[in-house]
Amino acid sequence: MHNTVRPMSDVQRQEQKHVSKVSVIIPTKNRANDLRRTVDSLIVQTRRPDEIIIVDQGSSPALNSSDFPIPLTYVHAAYVSGAAVARNVAMDRASGDIWVFLDDDVILEPEYIQELMRAYLPEVTGVSGIFTNYTIPPLPRRLFETVFVKGAFHDDRQGIYWHADDLQRHGLQQVKQFTGAVMSFRAAALRALRFDPNLTGGSLAEDIDLCARLPRGTLLVIAPKARLFHKRSVVGRPTGHWLEEHAQSSAYMRTRNWHRGLGDALCFGWLQIGYVLMATIGSLKRGSWEPFRAWRRGRARGQSVASQTAKLSSCGYAKETAA
Repeated sequence: MHNTVRPMSDVQRQEQKHVSKVSVIIPTKNRANDLRRTVDSLIVQTRRPDEIIIVDQGSSPALNSSDFPIPLTYVHAAYVSGAAVARNVAMDRASGDIWVFLDDDVILEPEYIQELMRAYLPEVTGVSGIFTNYTIPPLPRRLFETVFVKGAFHDDRQGIYWHADDLQRHGLQQVKQFTGAVMSFRAAALRALRFDPNLTGGSLAEDIDLCARLPRGTLLVIAPKARLFHKRSVVGRPTGHWLEEHAQSSAYMRTRNWHRGLGDALCFGWLQIGYVLMATIGSLKRGSWEPFRAWRRGRARGQSVASQTAKLSSCGYAKETAA
């Protein structure tokens, strides 16, 4: 069961009107058609954002920013490497009270921004929407997640996404982490934070890393009525074995954030046993050692990136800005 947060009172709704400026941040790369659909769904919102900031890493501009109905900051920065740095560039330019982070391949329902804003109770720091097209994974994957992914490594978002339609009748769902494609925060909470610039490309785990670095006691919720479709464009996405991504993310978070004592160590060790089991099953099915190699590659990369970040953090993060 997920924790349900109480609804907003009439007095709180009146107070909400004073926190009104919304900045939407979108990193993009070589997805012109997908980006256009995302932007079109922003234009028809019942509560339009006050500004949109797009950081385009593509080889050529993906959007004509002239005659745009919403104030738009469009940064064409082919030199930027990765969604994490692109988001940092946009954050340095955002002026809103609420920063809404979206991927460039999502399509929002018309009430999306309005429902996000309704969820900002005074004690809430961040609000995520909910994907309407995420399906329940096959039984072996669900068993792996249930049995082996424990403690800090447990992902409390996915079960909510799987039941998006049923949860429309329920209140806000409390979670410990968000998905980068569909999250928002009070700007004040992120003034001193940035995404890890060492996470290049698709920037795997950038979202849960940012959430893990928020102050203890931060309240994050998913608003089931803030709905969107995630196309998950194949352009620029990893195509390898799922174990590689999973192992990279967990090793990164273990090295970077989740090393707080015996509990985290035991959960990480138990997760490695799960990886060995799933790699064994996968190898037998394929007649190949590739699942084992994928696990080892992912774990090594996650540890390496987190170690690089630790060195950078000792000197303090420098904000990434566009020329």
